Amino acid sequence: MEKIFSSDIVYVVNPDGYIGRTTAYELGRVHERGLAVFYAEPPKDLPIDIPEGTVVDARSLAKVIGGEGAPPNPVRRPRVAALPTADIVIFTIRFNRLHVLLVKRGTDPYRGRLALPGGFVRPGESLEDTARRELREETGLNDAGIRLQQLRTYSHPRRDPRGRIISTVFLAITPDLPEVAGASDAHRADWVEVEESLWGHNSSLAFDHGEILQNGLEHVRRLLEHTTIGVDFCGELFAISDLRKVYEAVWGFELNSGNFQRKVRKTTGFVVKTNKVRSSRPGAPAELFRRGTAGILYPPMMRPRQRGRTGTP
Repeated sequence: MEKIFSSDIVYVVNPDGYIGRTTAYELGRVHERGLAVFYAEPPKDLPIDIPEGTVVDARSLAKVIGGEGAPPNPVRRPRVAALPTADIVIFTIRFNRLHVLLVKRGTDPYRGRLALPGGFVRPGESLEDTARRELREETGLNDAGIRLQQLRTYSHPRRDPRGRIISTVFLAITPDLPEVAGASDAHRADWVEVEESLWGHNSSLAFDHGEILQNGLEHVRRLLEHTTIGVDFCGELFAISDLRKVYEAVWGFELNSGNFQRKVRKTTGFVVKTNKVRSSRPGAPAELFRRGTAGILYPPMMRPRQRGRTGTP
């Protein structure tokens, strides 16, 4: 295929129009590259469009190659030039509320609007390299302890007024992080409480970041049901009441504390009891736990269905 891809034109000799399955597959790849393809006879049963003027006999094509006469005018498939970017949805719990890290844009477009941290991929960078660099540059956060996982890719042709820009979004979940400060093209950065106004009809976020944030939130809510990702919001040691507040903040529900504690304790590998307690708060000292070895919750910890209703996970 590399020899074909390096050719100026491709001429297919197909007696009676027959083209085999392997050749048809190769021609599909050639058309995707935008190469000029000509046929000796009209091809049969070829699952791609055959542009007008591309069926020519060998003698006529040889004259064209030799400089005699006007060449046929094959229709080349247009290529899309797109610039890659990486954006980050990073959640944390602050004051028992779910927060997301946002930056206030200091440049056009959307100057002065809130947006997710992110930026363009530089030469020699992977997408994750870009995400981590932008996190440092735009927020001043130390990314060493932050684990990134790909959420999804956003590629709508009109998602960015600067042109065709395709963004791969990364998700991060961390315990309570310090205040942040904007830098580079971000005027400032701050932790913002997650609420529906960020992605509603009149979203306050730039670009399609409202949609991205909403998708990221729903993804984390589903992960809480089926995985042990909830402990990622907690510190190294935590009480079960701390974990319950994570679920309440992310799901938006008040949960029954007794039922939640029983389910967590009965789920193998979810948490591990330590010999330490926390006694700085009023009441009986709270037992402290650490992360267990499980990654998947079985049975799952399903969320209540109606928002605002006290329920049992």
